[in-house]
Amino acid sequence: MVKTQAPPLAERLRPHNLAQVVGQQHLIGPGKPLALALEQGRVPSMILWGPPGVGKTTLARLIAQAAQRPFFALSAVSAGKDELRAIVRQLQARSDLFGQAGTGSAVLFLDEIHRFNKAQQDFLLPYVEDGTLTLIGATTENPSFEVISALLSRLQVFVLEALKPQEIALIAQRGAAELGISLDEDAADFLGRYANGDARAALNLLENAARLIAPQGETLSLAQLRQALQGRRMRYDKGGDEHYNTISAFIKSMRAGQVDAALYYLARMIEAGEDPRFIARRMVIFASEDVGMALPTALVVANEVFRAVETVGLPEAQINLAHGVVYLASAPKDRRAYDAYFSALDDVRRHGNLDIPMHLRNAPTELMRELGYGQGQREHYLPDALRSRRYYQVE
Repeated sequence: MVKTQAPPLAERLRPHNLAQVVGQQHLIGPGKPLALALEQGRVPSMILWGPPGVGKTTLARLIAQAAQRPFFALSAVSAGKDELRAIVRQLQARSDLFGQAGTGSAVLFLDEIHRFNKAQQDFLLPYVEDGTLTLIGATTENPSFEVISALLSRLQVFVLEALKPQEIALIAQRGAAELGISLDEDAADFLGRYANGDARAALNLLENAARLIAPQGETLSLAQLRQALQGRRMRYDKGGDEHYNTISAFIKSMRAGQVDAALYYLARMIEAGEDPRFIARRMVIFASEDVGMALPTALVVANEVFRAVETVGLPEAQINLAHGVVYLASAPKDRRAYDAYFSALDDVRRHGNLDIPMHLRNAPTELMRELGYGQGQREHYLPDALRSRRYYQVE
């Protein structure tokens, strides 16, 4: 007899109701948006936007369950129009599954919706609009950039937060109980920090450590967890010192114009399994923060590197990243725009909403013009209390 392999721990530990969900209380806590929608029997089409391992798939399933809707799940990585068309045909043939359009429509969960191209997203539009489907899309990317505006305008966006270390530790303790072992406090705390907000990462490490090291009933220690982290990729702890030290060395090397050092730290991150999009995002920030007005086209180059990483992917995207690193490290540096903005922001926070000079105010009505809007001296543009302030220092 063939022994059936148990599902991964992260799958076995999925909550069965909203009360079991750890985190995201700003959405599902009492009186919060998703909780209220379910209480009122309303399930809008939505985007769940957040980092990996924070419960996007789990929430989608529980929303459909709480609303007593049929549930279909697809991944945009592998699915296309044919799979969508098959679901729609099934629903149209079985109207008893969802009743009148919009009142009890089936829930379609589309994981990684940002991977759908424009034509595929366009295909969804009429079925979302007429209520055939209640769409729940999940994405780790900003939907403003990755979801077409016509579809996005029909969806509510809910932002999920990375889980806190103490929340990860709680989930890890539940995982240990499922595995029939105990987890000492130091080990649980370590998993909370190691996971960097990703419950799946913590549970995968826990399950691996239990399988390799801890027999049934044993208490898993911090030393044993570290022993399970011997692989090269594992040693690059996403939430630990190695991660932050390496990205810091990378940025500081580019800032100092040290091309060779910047390339070395780039290679080290890629080899350790760092997400190339994380590196590319840091380069986009660097282009404005550090290069700035010394070479404004640096932002164009950095953005194109980011786009190349998204469209090409590893391993070839290493070349695009290396190209961008050499360009940015070699570029002249000028932080004046960065410094000027944060100096202005400091004044905003210190002084609040100071009166805008009358001549700068919009005056669309006669009454507003009579009150002096749009009129007055034009030699100053800052509020009176800040008239002498200079944020951007011209050389």
